Amino acid sequence: MIVKRLGLVEYAPALEAMRVFTAERGADTPDEIWLLQHPPVYTLGQAGKPEHLLQNPADIPLVKIDRGGQITYHGPGQLVAYLLLDLPRRKLKVRELVHLMEQAIIDTLADFGLTAVRKDGAPGVYIAGDKIAALGLRVKNGCSYHGLAINVDADLAPFGWINPCGYEGLKTIRMKDFGIDACVDAVGECLLGHLQRLLPPQRPTPAPDIGETDNANPPAEPAAALRVGS
Repeated sequence: MIVKRLGLVEYAPALEAMRVFTAERGADTPDEIWLLQHPPVYTLGQAGKPEHLLQNPADIPLVKIDRGGQITYHGPGQLVAYLLLDLPRRKLKVRELVHLMEQAIIDTLADFGLTAVRKDGAPGVYIAGDKIAALGLRVKNGCSYHGLAINVDADLAPFGWINPCGYEGLKTIRMKDFGIDACVDAVGECLLGHLQRLLPPQRPTPAPDIGETDNANPPAEPAAALRVGS
């Protein structure tokens, strides 16, 4: 596992880097986790509806992307973690990864004294019905990219200009609202520890049998690209 702590990164270059990494990785490429923040940006999932952007008085850029889910906001003070994982090597299914990510967030918030839960059918993490963390994934040929976002001390006003994750009236909250004064980096290190604890270990890539031929073992059809989002 390679961990990259990237600081404040524009969204478009980060997205392109994830796509390139996923397209070019091989059977032995180590998995990576990227911890970062973005300047203000709205992102709209593959099947997202533009009408969920209700207003945009700050003229925040809107980027249409290839994860699942509807519209969300990223900005300074929000911890973003991108998980670039080879799921078959870890014997992970997509829904298991989503559950694992939610659990890592719940455990991270618990370390800061906050009790959070997941909701059936609504990926993400909530406190008393209000959303504090969002998830969005794409899985292509068994490899994941995109990830999760936790509101640490972000400006919440831009969430008020959208239907967060497509839910009208959904209230978005942050750790700061509960008197937590931890910085994004500190929350990131805590989250990283839980992700590394919960992720199953990688299996080594098996070597081909001697004498194996392409005719005897034709390549498998590429897995369909899956999208998950809150």
